Amino acid sequence: MGEKKQIKTALVSVFHKDGLDELLAKLNEEGVKFLSTGGTQAFIESLGYECKKVEEVTTYPSILGGRVKTLHPKVFGGILGRRDNVGDREQMAQYDIPEIDLVIVDLYPFEQTVASGASEADIIEKIDIGGISLIRAGAKNFNDVVIIPSKAEYAELLAILKEQGAATTLEQRRQFAAKAFGVSSHYDTAINQWFVKG
Repeated sequence: MGEKKQIKTALVSVFHKDGLDELLAKLNEEGVKFLSTGGTQAFIESLGYECKKVEEVTTYPSILGGRVKTLHPKVFGGILGRRDNVGDREQMAQYDIPEIDLVIVDLYPFEQTVASGASEADIIEKIDIGGISLIRAGAKNFNDVVIIPSKAEYAELLAILKEQGAATTLEQRRQFAAKAFGVSSHYDTAINQWFVKG
């Protein structure tokens, strides 16, 4: 099974909050620190858990009507930084980039918005940029990071936490990464098809 890697900090950025509370409760019990934005941060705090604002890490507010929240080197550096790479570690220390070990994302509901007959402007606002980027970054660095790309994976992570505590094997992280690229591929295909249909 190989050596397990500990989850110390989780970035949580979700559209739908349902089903998240049990997972957050277990992560909190295991001593995992939370990092989040906007509505998700308020939700985490409403459950009684401490949660650091992404803005405190980046020193930038959420801008452009919420279009840019997590897209920042301190967030993506924290996810993409290779823990066994001396140069990466030195740069993370130099630029005060926190290690992010778990990324939980639930993308904007693009397909549901299209199906609802919403206006083009509303549909375009449901094209997720930050979330899909977080998914791809977490999946790319599966060697160090656990990526949960949709609420469909909450139960699987919860089962691992109950069995192993806040630690995962490389094979488990690789499996989550495979699912993450599946989610990303499906999402981009839906957007592509909408554009093609005009």
